Amino acid sequence: MNKTAAWLVRYALEQINVRFTFGIPGVHNTEIYDELAHSPSITPVLVTHEGYGAFMADAVSRSSDSIGTLVIVPAAGATHAASGIGEAYLDGIPMLIICGGVRNDSQFDYQLHDMDQHKMLEAITKKTYKVNTHEEVVSTIFEAFTVANEGEPGPVFVEIPVNLQLDKGAIAQLPVYQPKIKSLEHNIEDEINQAVELLTNAKNPGIFVGWGAVEASDLTSEIADILNAPVSITLQGLSAFSAKHPLHTGMSFGPAAVPAATNAFEHCDCLLAVGTRFAEIATGSFGVKVPENLIHIDINKQVFNANYPAKVTMEGDAVLLLKALAQKLKSTGFKHTDVANVKQTKIKQDKQLYLEEWFNHDSGNRVNPTSFFLALRQQIDDDAFVIADDGNHTFLTAELMPCYYPKHFFSPTDFNCMGYAIPAVIGTKLANPQKQVVGIIGDGAFLMSYTELFTASNLGVGAIFTIFNDGELAQISQAQSVPYNKKTCTVLSNLKFKALVEASGCHYLRIETNRDINTAISQAIKLSTDGVAVVLDVNIDYSKKTRFTKGIIATNLKRMKFPTKVRMISRALWRRVN
Repeated sequence: MNKTAAWLVRYALEQINVRFTFGIPGVHNTEIYDELAHSPSITPVLVTHEGYGAFMADAVSRSSDSIGTLVIVPAAGATHAASGIGEAYLDGIPMLIICGGVRNDSQFDYQLHDMDQHKMLEAITKKTYKVNTHEEVVSTIFEAFTVANEGEPGPVFVEIPVNLQLDKGAIAQLPVYQPKIKSLEHNIEDEINQAVELLTNAKNPGIFVGWGAVEASDLTSEIADILNAPVSITLQGLSAFSAKHPLHTGMSFGPAAVPAATNAFEHCDCLLAVGTRFAEIATGSFGVKVPENLIHIDINKQVFNANYPAKVTMEGDAVLLLKALAQKLKSTGFKHTDVANVKQTKIKQDKQLYLEEWFNHDSGNRVNPTSFFLALRQQIDDDAFVIADDGNHTFLTAELMPCYYPKHFFSPTDFNCMGYAIPAVIGTKLANPQKQVVGIIGDGAFLMSYTELFTASNLGVGAIFTIFNDGELAQISQAQSVPYNKKTCTVLSNLKFKALVEASGCHYLRIETNRDINTAISQAIKLSTDGVAVVLDVNIDYSKKTRFTKGIIATNLKRMKFPTKVRMISRALWRRVN
C-alpha cells in the first residue's frame, strides 16, 4: 500500500491512544494537521505558544491514561517547546513530541528551519529519532511511545521530514500496537526480606513517597497501616498518599516541613522511601536527616545513594515492589504496638494547631490563605484537580490544601518552570472534562502564560484559574528581604488583570477580603460547570512565611561557609540600621 507519512503519523497516534495534540501548524507540519483534523479520536489543539502547549501535554500525561503529545514545527517550535519538554524530563513525565523536519531529499543547503534539533534536545529528552523513510514512521512512533513510558518516564522527540509527509511511499504492512506488560526484571526476594526485617524491628518506622509511587497509593496505605508508620510526601508526589489517611503528615519531614511531619519523623529509625530522588525541594534544601536504615525503592537505579546512603535498594516499578513488600509483611503476622493510636492522635493535633496558627494570623485587609483554602476545599469535589504554578503559592497550597486522590495535585517541581499552571489546567480539563479543575497561580506566573486564556475561552474550558495577587514575585521577594533588606526586580507593576481576563473572553471575579471568599468561589464553580473559564483574582496575604520558606532559609544559612555567612548577616544588619 502507498501512504503519506502524515497519514501514518495519524494512524500511529490513534493506535497508542493519543487523544489530544498541542502545537501550532507551520509549513513543515500542515500535512499532519490536515490528517489529525480527520481523526475520529484525536483533537488537535491550537495554542498561543509551543512552550505552553508542552505544559498542556505534560498535564494530560499526569492526569490521564493518554500520553501528552506535541505536534510542532522545527527550530523555533522546538526551542519554544523546550521549557515544557525540560519540565517533563526532570519531573519524569512521559511526553511525545512529533516535529516536522526539513526535506531529506533536497539538493540545497540552508533550508528554512534547517538545524540539528537532536543535538539541541539531547539534554532534555530520553531519546530523539529522525525518520528517513515511510516504512519507519509507525514503528518509530511505537518505539518512541515505549521509551517515553518505560523505566523512569520522560519526553521523546520524533522528527519527520516534510517531503515524507507530502509524498506517498510504499508500506509493507500496518502494525498494531501491543503494550508491554510490566514485570520485575530482577529477583528481589533477598531485598524484600531485608526490608521487612528492618521495618518490623524499627521502633519508629516512617514512609516517604514521591510521584514515582503515585500509582501505588493503596499499597502505601496498606503498608502504613501494618507498621503504623507516618507518611510524608514530596511536593511533586503530594497526591501519592491521601490527606484523609490518619497517618498522612504533609510535605517533607525536616525543618522545612509542617509540624505534623517534623514531629512524626523526629525519631524515625527506619525510612521506607519510594519513588523519590531526595532532590532539593523534596528534602527542604537537603535539610532532612535520613536514618541509617534507609530502604530506597525507585525505578531509576541512579538515584540510589546519590544524596543519602541506603541500607537496602530495590530497582523497579513501585506498584510491583510495594505489592511484594506488603504481601511479605502480612505473611509475618506483624502487629504494631500503638493500640491507642497515639501517633495518629498526635498527627491530627499538630495539623489542627498549625491551621489555628494560620487562622490567628492577622491578614489585615488582605485574604488569609487558610481561609481561602478551607473554603475552596469545602466547596469543590473531593476528586477535583488542583494544579499549582511555581512560587510562594506552591508551598502555601502544599501546606494548607489537602489532596485526596492520586494524580489530583501537581506542580512544576525539579525543572521548576513558572508559567506552568494556566496551560496545565487547560490540558487537565480537556483530559478530564467531567472533573473540576482549579489552578493556583502567582501573579508573576500568571503574566507568563495568560495568553492561553484565549485558548481556554475558545475551547470552552470550564475551569477556575486563581491568581494569588500580591504585586510581587513573592518567593524571591521574601528571600531578598532578609539578607538584602531590599527588593530588586521582584515588584510587579500595577497591572489591570480584569482587562486582560475580559479581553480573552473569560469571566473575572475579585476576592478582596475574607468576606468575599465563599460567594466568589461558589460563583466560580457554577460558571465553570457551565463551561465558562473563570479567573479568581485574590488579594492574597503573603506576610506570614510558610514552614518551607523559613526552613530552607535556616538550612541554607547553616550550610554557608563562615566568611559568607558573616558577610550575609552583617550586610542585612547594616542595611536595617541604615
